[in-house]
Amino acid sequence: MTCHDLAYRIQQLEPQASAQDVARACLMLANSHPDLAALDQAERLQAAWRDACLKLQFAADQHAAMTHELEALAGSDPAKYSHEQVWVLIRAIKVQSQVLQLYAGQPALDV
Repeated sequence: MTCHDLAYRIQQLEPQASAQDVARACLMLANSHPDLAALDQAERLQAAWRDACLKLQFAADQHAAMTHELEALAGSDPAKYSHEQVWVLIRAIKVQSQVLQLYAGQPALDV
């Protein structure tokens, strides 16, 4: 199966999906399923699509929460960061790593 075939099949599953959503799904599915031929069956493709959507939603929710914490942290003096503020930065790095892992298919940092 080519990326074009996969995109077409995803559009059939989710006709309201934007071109960007379809492209993201293709990338995530291609990275998580080295043998795209396994997704030829409609049931397998639907399950993989649902899994990819859940992972993306989870990452987006985590990213939004971290963005809120980082915005609050940005107003303070870095020289006076508490231990908790340092942990906010470490968690932000981990969240960014997880988001990159979704798209790059590489293991996340173990922070």
